[in-house]
Amino acid sequence: MAIPVIDFSKLNGDERAKTLAEIADACEEWGFFQLVNNGIAEELLERVKKVSSEFYKVEREENFKNSKVVNLLNESGDEKLENVDWEDVITLTDDNVNEWSYQTSGFQETMKEFRDELKILAEKIMEVMDENLGLPKGYMKKAFNGGGENNAFFGTKLCHYPPCPNPEKVTGLRAHTDAGGVILLFQDDEVGGLQVLKDGEWIDVQPLKNTIVINTGDQIEVLSNGRYKSAWHRVLSTIDGNRLSIASFYNPSLKATIAPAPQLVKETNEEMDQTYPKFVFGDYMSVYVQQKFLPKEPRFQAVRAV
Repeated sequence: MAIPVIDFSKLNGDERAKTLAEIADACEEWGFFQLVNNGIAEELLERVKKVSSEFYKVEREENFKNSKVVNLLNESGDEKLENVDWEDVITLTDDNVNEWSYQTSGFQETMKEFRDELKILAEKIMEVMDENLGLPKGYMKKAFNGGGENNAFFGTKLCHYPPCPNPEKVTGLRAHTDAGGVILLFQDDEVGGLQVLKDGEWIDVQPLKNTIVINTGDQIEVLSNGRYKSAWHRVLSTIDGNRLSIASFYNPSLKATIAPAPQLVKETNEEMDQTYPKFVFGDYMSVYVQQKFLPKEPRFQAVRAV
């Protein structure tokens, strides 16, 4: 069993209907899929890999060797580490662009260009979801913007998972679902470790060169009234290889009000068939940061409804 691999370029040809159906099925059955021919130039993807690798070696590797998780693992004896992750991570946003690396040549320019392309791709994917769910074009984007324009949040986590001497004692990234909307992952070509939970079984997300892995977050689950589920996933640490993982998140504005789309809520005997509450995304995030690695259903119940 493997997660779906979908040729995104076929949306523009004779196989559009088939491709739409493949994406709908992937969203409903997996919450994860890989996009080939995704519209992002391979030359750019190769540059992203190059500058990210150089960035880690020059600016992050020594810090990681002296990090809390490394020290904890060295001191752990036979105990497994439960509440830490074997990863090095920085977050890139439009607001902190001036803090991005200046030591690694081409890093700033390359990552900005890459993020711009990913944002365009994310909005195309949301339009596909709108179409598949029978929603007006632009419905999800408008919901994420919270009634304004360009208010949605777009952030990128640049992660490395260095070789781990005891991978059985610490996870690269603990199992969780993502809080937000559409997640676009550019993962390592060779070093695996990412897994998604499907029907009670952990399935490897196979490394495929220059693909973009898409997964749906909790807010897509809410907007779709449960038709699309956010999927549990994790990253295993490995004894060999330094895994690259660049995850970008197209999330609602913190002020956006999120609720199931009215078109997807049925009325039965005057009772609303609505599984999820209506809430402000910022309130949901306040709950999520405390409960990220816990079951997701209580999060929906804990958030303050509006």
